[in-house]
Amino acid sequence: MNPEKDFAPLTPNIVRALNDKLYEKRKVAALEIEKLVREFVAQNNSTQIRHVIQILASEFALSQHPHSRKGGLIGLAACSIALGKDSGLYLKELIEPVLTCFNDSDSRLRYYACEALYNIVKVARGAVLPHFNLLFDGLSKLAADPDPNVKSGSELLDRLLKDIVTESNKFDLVAFVPLLRERIYSNNQYARQFIISWIHVLESVPDINLLDYLPEFLDGLFQILGDNSKEIRRTCEVVLGEFLKEIKKTPSSVKFAEMANVLVIHCQVADDTKLTNDLIQLTAMTWMKEFIQLAGRVVLPYSSGILTAVLPCLSYDDRKKNTKEAASACNHSLMKLVTPEDDEEEEEDRTGSTVSPSREDSQLKTETDSSDMLNASQDSVGFSNISFFTPASADRPHVTLDLDGIVQVLDRHLHDSSTGMMTRIAVLKWLYHLYIKTPRKMFRHTDSLFPMLLKTLSDESDEVILKDLEVLAEIASSPAGQTDLNSSSESKLELKVPEGTKICLQPGTATDSSPSTPSMNSYFYKFMINLLKRFSLERKLLENRGAFIIRQLCLLLHAENIFHSMADILLKEEDLKFASTMVQTLNTILLTSAELFQLRNQLKDLRTQESCALFCCLYRSWCHNPVATVSLCFLTQNYRHAYDLIQKFGDLEVTVDFLMEVDKLVQLIESPIFTYLRLQLLDVENNPYLIKALYGLLMLLPQSQAFQLLSHRLSCVPNPELMRTVDESKYMASTQQALSERFSSAQMDYNELLQHFDRVQSKHLEVRHQRSGRASDHLDRKLM
Repeated sequence: MNPEKDFAPLTPNIVRALNDKLYEKRKVAALEIEKLVREFVAQNNSTQIRHVIQILASEFALSQHPHSRKGGLIGLAACSIALGKDSGLYLKELIEPVLTCFNDSDSRLRYYACEALYNIVKVARGAVLPHFNLLFDGLSKLAADPDPNVKSGSELLDRLLKDIVTESNKFDLVAFVPLLRERIYSNNQYARQFIISWIHVLESVPDINLLDYLPEFLDGLFQILGDNSKEIRRTCEVVLGEFLKEIKKTPSSVKFAEMANVLVIHCQVADDTKLTNDLIQLTAMTWMKEFIQLAGRVVLPYSSGILTAVLPCLSYDDRKKNTKEAASACNHSLMKLVTPEDDEEEEEDRTGSTVSPSREDSQLKTETDSSDMLNASQDSVGFSNISFFTPASADRPHVTLDLDGIVQVLDRHLHDSSTGMMTRIAVLKWLYHLYIKTPRKMFRHTDSLFPMLLKTLSDESDEVILKDLEVLAEIASSPAGQTDLNSSSESKLELKVPEGTKICLQPGTATDSSPSTPSMNSYFYKFMINLLKRFSLERKLLENRGAFIIRQLCLLLHAENIFHSMADILLKEEDLKFASTMVQTLNTILLTSAELFQLRNQLKDLRTQESCALFCCLYRSWCHNPVATVSLCFLTQNYRHAYDLIQKFGDLEVTVDFLMEVDKLVQLIESPIFTYLRLQLLDVENNPYLIKALYGLLMLLPQSQAFQLLSHRLSCVPNPELMRTVDESKYMASTQQALSERFSSAQMDYNELLQHFDRVQSKHLEVRHQRSGRASDHLDRKLM
């Protein structure tokens, strides 16, 4: 420093003392400066006051010499003390040079800067608030200072500043939030501790409504929640908890939409091996649950993003039990928000007066490819990357369900082979719920969803298959599906008795479909075709789950329609071996399942045209399996026809599989299903063909357990003479009347049915011969 330079009004002694390396001498100089400034204040000489401050700042505090800088700092503090309440007029000149020294490489000088600023702020009190951002910026840097003395000094200054802010009602929150948003992303633990402590203080001040600006720094809070320091995490948890309590108290003023994206991001864990990430996810999921419950339908435009975050959590194990429970609550609450009103078209779309939010934003979403949009339609099925979402209509009074986005997310989870079982169940529950609440809009997506729903039938979980069948059943029976298809180029496919069935009935007695059950839409028939095709391609599925799937469908839909349509399709099946196996499966279900009780009763009596038409439809397909055909005749009490069929068994190729089926039929005859048949053996004279048919089966069987069982049963058939206990003429008349009533509405051409049986069996024989010939040729080639 140039000793000859004029520093007036500072005396040469003051200047020398300020430059001295000893603190005591600099302190004496500071007292002289304080005395000098007091005189200027008394004289109201602001020009000289500013001149003194300018000299201390530029010539000392910003000097290249460290001792000069120390002198300048203590001198500026002395000026502030001398100015007292008037220091607010000169705060900018007093504070800025001190803050510059916060960046000094000398830790002692940084400490003196803290001390100087503490004295300046202590005197000015509330007057420093217009300069709060500068002070906060400087303190945030010192909070991470490596020197403990500097850090201790900054903490004292920090507490003083917090006291001032707490007691003042002039804090400029609008100006402060941008700085907070910037500094909250610091990775330094001390800086994070400093920032979170300030948020905690500001949140507790009644006159400061920090909640309005929470969207600005909520993401940063979740970042801090993942800090390695347990103390910082605990403080951050407390702060977030206080914010959530305030949100619950004043939900009407909360900007839910602006914070939804943040929660979606943090509900998705990129690395679930870290415990801190588990805490972030649990907290975000808890907030999401509260948001959905508090905001209601306001969150519907964000449903696809929420589901992207929530659905994977439903498959968590007990190690993340709390997160799983919170996700389940989110999922349940969100699902309840979807109502039938979401199936209504926008009035604006129909009138053209305004642009519909859903249509305009949907178009916008297809044209943009911003980084913060959830592109649920992408081909990738991985969920490792964090997904964002954009609302379909954020600021509009009318809430629009983002159905397209929801369906895309659900479809992605179904396609993802790594999706957990509980997540798959939740996806299927969502699809079922959407088909119930918004059927018209959902049927626009059915063609794209249908293949995956069919594939899901091969899932390992029975519960998944049950939910999948519920969705498929709703698709197949929904009136909205019928309407949708009627408006398209496809024609409606009703369930009809196969062509040719009419000729087994007398003219005027046939119907094209069963009026006792409602017509299904064409998705029903498509479903039946594809289900049988899947059984054909996946024989394990048919073997392990076939009966389970068909029985459940009979509960969900009309059993008559199920059997009617499958019989119709199997009649045209080219793979005769599969047709025979499928008929055997259907026949076993028909005869043994409790779900088919009503259908069995309908077929047992054949009192109506509908039941006769159903019998003829089933019979024609059942002909693929001779033993199943006989059992159908037993069920429908067509004993004479059963006897005629058994007579033809002598012309068939009797294989081990054939005899095993006869064995199973004998076991069925002894089951409760055929109790009525066994009781009819008491009436020998009116059921001669029943006895003959059973003896025919007996003659087909080798000397086996089934042979012994049936032989023992037939040995119990009583002598007809012993059974006559009433007048024979009256008995015969009543019996004939009962038979007449049973077949009055069913004048069936049994000769035609036998001819059809012969034709089908001829095809099977031809196929077996062809297969045998090919096997023989193959063996000959190998021997050659």
